[in-house]
Amino acid sequence: MLTPLEIENKKFAKQMMNGYSVVEVDEFLDQVTAEYERLYKENNELNSKIEELNAKMEHYRSIEGTLQNTLVMAQSTAEEIKTMAKQQADQIVKDAQNTAKSSVDEVASKVMLKQKELDDVKKQMDIYKAKMEALLISQLELLKDTNE
Repeated sequence: MLTPLEIENKKFAKQMMNGYSVVEVDEFLDQVTAEYERLYKENNELNSKIEELNAKMEHYRSIEGTLQNTLVMAQSTAEEIKTMAKQQADQIVKDAQNTAKSSVDEVASKVMLKQKELDDVKKQMDIYKAKMEALLISQLELLKDTNE
């Protein structure tokens, strides 16, 4: 690709007869040089901008990949936490059921023990009543014998 400087420095051989006007050729070359210089600079700027945008695009693609990996990892971690929480909840419920069953069994055992103690006290009361009744009857017999 020609540079603006090459166009500006281009010299043509001058012919004596039927040649082009040197002034017109120089003016035209000046116009071409100016336009070509503008386009050359614009092309360089656009190429730089394309490189910059390509670099940014690669950067954003890298970020996108990282975000996708992070999202997958977050979803996986959330599932693991959810599973672990369910297992812990199930274990807590199981422990609570075992504790409740143990407590119920303990209370039932205590109730049976107290029921047995109550039955023993009732038996002792019946024995005491029977002894008292026998004593009273014997005392009454004694009183009858002494009155006769």
